[in-house]
This record gives sequence, structure tokens and C-alpha cells, in this order.
Amino acid sequence: MLNQHKGEKKEDIWFKLDNAAKLFPSIATYRCTTVFRVSATLYNPVNTDMLQLALNHMMTRLPYFQVNLKRGFFWYYLEKTNAQPKIKEENNYPCMYLSFRKNGYFPFQILYFNNRISLEMAHFLTDGTGAIIFLKSLLAEYFKLLGIKCNDTKEILTPGEKIEKEEYQDAFKKINSPKTDKIKNITIASHFPFPLVQRGCYHIVTGIMPLEDLLRLSKSYGVTLNIFFVSLFFQTVFDYYRQYEPDFDIRKLKNPVIMNIPVNLRGLFPSKTMCNFFLSITASLDFTQGEKSFETVLEIVSKQLNKSFDKNNLAAVISRNVKSEASIFLRLLPLGLKDIIMPLVYLFFGENGYTSSISNVGRISMPEPLDEHIERFEFYPPPSRGNKIKTTLISYKDKLYFSFGKLTKENAIERIFFRKLRKMGIPIKIETS
Repeated sequence: MLNQHKGEKKEDIWFKLDNAAKLFPSIATYRCTTVFRVSATLYNPVNTDMLQLALNHMMTRLPYFQVNLKRGFFWYYLEKTNAQPKIKEENNYPCMYLSFRKNGYFPFQILYFNNRISLEMAHFLTDGTGAIIFLKSLLAEYFKLLGIKCNDTKEILTPGEKIEKEEYQDAFKKINSPKTDKIKNITIASHFPFPLVQRGCYHIVTGIMPLEDLLRLSKSYGVTLNIFFVSLFFQTVFDYYRQYEPDFDIRKLKNPVIMNIPVNLRGLFPSKTMCNFFLSITASLDFTQGEKSFETVLEIVSKQLNKSFDKNNLAAVISRNVKSEASIFLRLLPLGLKDIIMPLVYLFFGENGYTSSISNVGRISMPEPLDEHIERFEFYPPPSRGNKIKTTLISYKDKLYFSFGKLTKENAIERIFFRKLRKMGIPIKIETS
């Protein structure tokens, strides 16, 4: 939300964090950075001068991103700055901690390396959809400066055009539900028994697959691609225990395997917001009854996700979250205490409740003739100590890019996952960071 006080200059403006964002600054650490990445690989090396100029132009169109994080007495907030972010050559692991609590540091960065342009974003600023629009708009301005223009500007923000208030407003607060979802009992999920890598390391493994082959495969099972991948991940976890922990009886696994699936709400509740506007739903599987066929897992996951994806149910959850934020206790709790309490809340209500996550930002398109100059897009999840392995998927042109983000060197999970796909007839090219 944009605010301006009487007597202040036009540039002296500040923004409130949206409902989903308020937690992130308090929980961010070097292990749980809350930083995710979207990137585009071009067919030609990056022109760094044009990229910096394109970023300068985009800041005039995205003033709600040209901000620094500030501490208030009760909440963090974002303050507009006249400083310009500078592009940087990539020289570290992806999704590392950004020093956004320090004065003058931006909560995002634009990196380049050979042919690749990457946007790394602190999650309190926006979600995957907002970051994709930012990157697509930056690319369009970059190519424009190189003399390559496009006529179709759908999902592309152009410098000089009017900035709509809806872009920086909290879309969660616009959703009114006649009912409020009750806080359910917290279920502790099973977690991978893998050692952590040293602090400051983050490993990415990406499988590149033909999109049409995957769509045909999921259609043959009568499910969406999302349901197919979630179900395959459940089967992968079962196979891991069967193959790599032969002395462990999986039926004695005390806690269920629970997958966290972020949902972009803009499709159900139309909004132009560039703030966070997503909600996490879950699918769970109890292995105490032993192995289940893939078809059975597909049926279980389909029922769970279809029920969770109901618009009325989602609205009820959002209403509960908004009302929780507005509670007198939370509002009057000083930020210093929030910084102590919030990480514990996140551990108990967040990381403890998930085995892993699968985040799908969908199929990306770029207008002609820009698409002729872009080879691929990729999407990496933020690292998390509690959920050592997270997954993401993104599609561009005829390829799907499925990435594992890991705070462990153990590679059994992705090896089993990709092996199962190959047995189903899907050719895969695997790349590692």
C-alpha cells in the first residue's frame, strides 16, 4: 500500500508489506534466505551497458520495487529511495542471503553471467508471478534498447505508462468471505534424513524435458501436470525408503509425507497486484498402510488438491489470515518481539508441517520477435533449513524445466524422480549448478 504524508515531497513515500509478506523479514537467515530466482538465458552474450540502462528505465515504472526495507516500531515497511540498483556479475551460489536489513540495500538484485540474466528477489517484495512480470518487462526494455521491439505488451510493463494503484495494493484485503477458516490442528510432517551442506552453499539440479510429452503422459492418467508431479514426488519418497533405507519399515514412519503447493490467486481472484498474492495448499500421504500404486496416489492427491483449490475454501483461509494480522495482540506487539516470535511460528506452522514443496509458475511466453532471442527461463526456490529439498517447475516454448533446490549433497531423491520419468518414456537432460 502506498502512503504519502502532508508536507512531504513527492518522492518521500512508503509502502506497507502485504499480508503474506509480513513474516518474511523476521525469519530471513543465511540458511532460510527467503530469496528465490527467476532467470532467462539468451542466445547471445548480455550487453551489460544496455542491461543497466534497461533496469534504470524499469525503476521509473516499478517505484514500489525501488525501495529499502525499514524498521518501524510494530512492523517492517518499505521506503522509496532515489538510489538506483546496479547490475552485478554472478559469482556465487543462487538464492543467497540479501543484506536487505542494511541501509541502502535493495531487496532484489539483477545478475548476469555470459548469456544469462537473473532476478533474485526477497519474498517479502513479491511472489513468483510478480517476479516473472518484472523479468519479462526488463527483457522487453533491454531488447528495445538493442533495437528489437515488440507490439504485444501483454504481461509486460512499459516505462512511461500509467502506474495503476492496484499494482502496489494488498490484494488479500479485497477478498471478503462469509465464513472464516478455522485454524486446523498442526500435523508434523516427515523430513528427509539428510545432512546439511555448509552455510553459504545451495545446490540446484534441473531436469529439462519435452513439455508436450509430459502433457500427454499426465493426460493419459486423467490428471493435470501439477497433480502428476506431486504424485510422482510421493512415489519417489516411498522408493527412497525402500531402496536406500532397507532396514527401515516405512509403515512405522510416524509422520505423513506432506507436500506444500503454492497457488497463484490471480486466476481465481483477478488482480493486477505486483505484491505477493499466493496461498499454500497441501497434499499428504500416510505410508503406515504400506506401498500404494501410482494410480491410487493420483486419486488421493486429486481429491485433496481439488478440495483445497475450491474458491470458497481459499477465500475462507485468506479471511482468517487477514483477521489474524488485524488482531490487537499482533498489532501491538513490538517488532523486536515479533522478530523473536515469528521464526518460532514459522518453524511450527510452516517448516515442521511440510516435507517438501512443489511450486509451478506455469508456461511463460514472450512476444515476437523477442522469443527468437531467448532460449529458456528457469525458476529456483528459496533455500530452507527445515525443508532441505524444494522443487519448482517452469515451461517455455517446448521445454519444461524441473529444478531441485537443495541444502544437502544427497542426490537420491532427484535421481529416483528422474529415473521414474525416464521409465515412463520421458527423455531428460540433467544439469547441475
